[in-house]
Amino acid sequence: MTASRTPLTIAIDGPSGSGKSTVSRAVATRLGLAYLDTGAMYRALTWWCLEQKIDLDDPDAVAAAARELPLRMGTDPEAPSVQVADTLVDGPIRTTEISSVVSRVATVPAVRTELCARQRAIMRDAAAHGPGVVAEGRDITTVVAPDADVRILLVADENARLARRARELHGHAGQTAVAATRDQITRRDRDDSTVSQFLQAAPGVVTVDTSDLDLDQSIEAVLKVVENA
Repeated sequence: MTASRTPLTIAIDGPSGSGKSTVSRAVATRLGLAYLDTGAMYRALTWWCLEQKIDLDDPDAVAAAARELPLRMGTDPEAPSVQVADTLVDGPIRTTEISSVVSRVATVPAVRTELCARQRAIMRDAAAHGPGVVAEGRDITTVVAPDADVRILLVADENARLARRARELHGHAGQTAVAATRDQITRRDRDDSTVSQFLQAAPGVVTVDTSDLDLDQSIEAVLKVVENA
């Protein structure tokens, strides 16, 4: 991918544990594109609300925090970053504390409106000043970027998703680790599905099932969709 070519926008959606973050970063790296993790933006807002002692059950207060959120997203796929005010929060936003409550923030309609607008702005900037972007997360193929050049729904069966997330959080996919992960995965998908459609592909969105694919195979499957498009 060179700067002289028409900018390419790739949108990748999918449930928790489908592999969309890891695959999206790898695809962005392979194609020389920027990378945007939209889910990290909701996590960053959740972290900010907790830091500011904002009641997560007060949607008006959470929405106000979203509008004022001093957020900066680094879009280098080899070193993505999330900064709130002067604090890099890449580590803190991945804690169990954040994971367990992020849906309470992400399901506030006004929050989604604000952050979706910011996501579109980042994607426009990537296309205007570079070769394009791979953006992944909830709503990306339907609400945020329905006109993306390539739209993909990355899916996997529940057992595969639980095993992946268990290895990510606990370092292994033993029975205990999977059990500890199950509630977090299923609850977040259930909560998020009340405001976002990410379990079935919308018209024009290509489904890629990674249940029986390893990471390299998943990356190649997505690259093949991009090539075909």
